[in-house]
Amino acid sequence: MKNIGYLAQDISILHRQYYKDTREEFNQINLNPTAACILLAVSDYENISQNQVARSLVIDKGLATREINKMNQLNYLTKSDGAGKTKVLNLTEEGKKVVTKVQKIRSQWWEDRFVKAGIQKDSPLVSSIEAVVSTIVDPIER
Repeated sequence: MKNIGYLAQDISILHRQYYKDTREEFNQINLNPTAACILLAVSDYENISQNQVARSLVIDKGLATREINKMNQLNYLTKSDGAGKTKVLNLTEEGKKVVTKVQKIRSQWWEDRFVKAGIQKDSPLVSSIEAVVSTIVDPIER
């Protein structure tokens, strides 16, 4: 068995390959994979703040702001003022349509990888990765 220390490298390989494989499909809807993840976070949590999105995806606030501003210009989401300096995000009708496409792109990529590797969708691998991520990302408070 390979040393578990290589897991970070393996995850990086998956991450880069996902970006390469999905780039063209995301370009067709004027997104990149990071923006797609942001859009999904907004879809998952109504009235989520811009800072909550950045924290939940473990991305830089500046990157989140840039991508959110692009999606606001594309009419995929709305930004409104919350308490203090907080910006609250919600999907537009157009954004909801795009989320459906993003979910299909992402799911298809993983399904293809799992089939190729002979892994079942309900593999303990999935729940193990989710468990590790839950130790890194705080739950979004409502």
